[in-house]
Amino acid sequence: MVNNLSLCLARNITAPETNHETAIPMQQTPEYKTCRDYDTSPGPLEVTWSSNVTLADFHVHSCYSRATSRAMRPVEINSAAKRKGIQVIGTGDFTHPDYLQELKETLEPEGNGLYVCKDDPEGTRFILTAEVSNIFTQGGRSRRIHTVLFAPDFDVVQEIQRRLEAVGNIRSDGRPIFGFPVKELVRMVMEISDQCFVVPAHIWTPWFSLFGAKSGFDSLEECFEEQSCHIHALETGLSSDPEMNWRLSALDPYTLISNSDAHSPAKIAREANVFSCKPTYSNLVNAMKQNGNGFEGTIEFFPEEGKYHFDGHRTCELCLKPSETIKLKGVCPVCGKPLTVGVAHRVEELADRPEGAIAPGAKPSVHIVPLEVIIAQAFGVKSITARVTREFNRITDMAGTEMEILMWKEPEELKSVLSERVFQGIMAMRSGNIRIFPGFDGEYGRVNLFSNMEDAGKPRLGTQEGKGGKGKQLSMF
Repeated sequence: MVNNLSLCLARNITAPETNHETAIPMQQTPEYKTCRDYDTSPGPLEVTWSSNVTLADFHVHSCYSRATSRAMRPVEINSAAKRKGIQVIGTGDFTHPDYLQELKETLEPEGNGLYVCKDDPEGTRFILTAEVSNIFTQGGRSRRIHTVLFAPDFDVVQEIQRRLEAVGNIRSDGRPIFGFPVKELVRMVMEISDQCFVVPAHIWTPWFSLFGAKSGFDSLEECFEEQSCHIHALETGLSSDPEMNWRLSALDPYTLISNSDAHSPAKIAREANVFSCKPTYSNLVNAMKQNGNGFEGTIEFFPEEGKYHFDGHRTCELCLKPSETIKLKGVCPVCGKPLTVGVAHRVEELADRPEGAIAPGAKPSVHIVPLEVIIAQAFGVKSITARVTREFNRITDMAGTEMEILMWKEPEELKSVLSERVFQGIMAMRSGNIRIFPGFDGEYGRVNLFSNMEDAGKPRLGTQEGKGGKGKQLSMF
């Protein structure tokens, strides 16, 4: 096994120009949906994470949240997180009374603010977290803001529940919705315990976030006002990564964290945080407050895969770059309705730095493709089938956790347990020799690990002319 992960990273994203004078529906022009290629040029941030770092995924949901798998319960979450290689996992949904009771019955305190399953005390540690939605009017506009709450123990969670139930419904959904300003949520939680921690969730999502194009703000201070002093970290979300956020100098003081927002066990660890400190509640929170002192960076989804990365209109099958949306004045040329402005566009609106800028004190990130996705593409299927899951379990039983396989295992170690096609997919991900079709208007993007190969196993280097912009991606090993 490799003792240290030595990576170089820089993001200099340039979407390709099209020859269209006006936007054309995708069904008429199949190649219109933009894709990107990557090269592996060394970048300015070097990552040397040893394989014994702590990986944490704080934002997940339980089976008590809408549109969430019934398998998202503590025992199943613990099992999936162990197989993925996550050492600390958020409970999610502690605001729901029935789920809190289940957490109490299933978990026991470790004595440091974290919890473990009673039946598996050596398993993944849990940290008490929940996501809350606030929908309110401020500055003459409707606002919809999601936040992730951290709490140090069950007593604090019970008091948060008591206070929230007095002003809204906490029983109908694991992610409750309230009609008061989000700054009042921050005030309430911090009054209950100064050990609590509040993080604005997926801050660029158009519909429900701090900077969202549809219902967000242009600055953190405008949103949280006098409670801004309690915000120390921001969750970048699946459709953006730290490199995109470095373009805003206003975000320099904040730690940029990444989480999976998993609604099923398979989605756990598609994004995660890297810590070098001893995993305790106070150590993890303090590391995020200080943007250092134990916080080392993040493991990322490719942001183009996020379902709101580019602009567009899903019902009209239209995907657009920000420049094209501007030319169209934000109106769909197919149906005449407003286009959904994506994350890349919104970042461009608020950025005061050029692409490729690196914020002072920036922490590096590594972009991965989930192992089950790699297996599915190797098998030539579009979804995670039972056969894919069986192969995922076989590989992780034999070769180690998903994160070890994707990031730390030597190629020679992997060859003995992987099929040739899966091995090639992992090597393509590590080298950055991939193509991505960006997501837009609620439709996830698609990564293609094999389209840049001449045959089943030989990488073809360089950009495919006319189909991809050129960026820089991590160089592994």
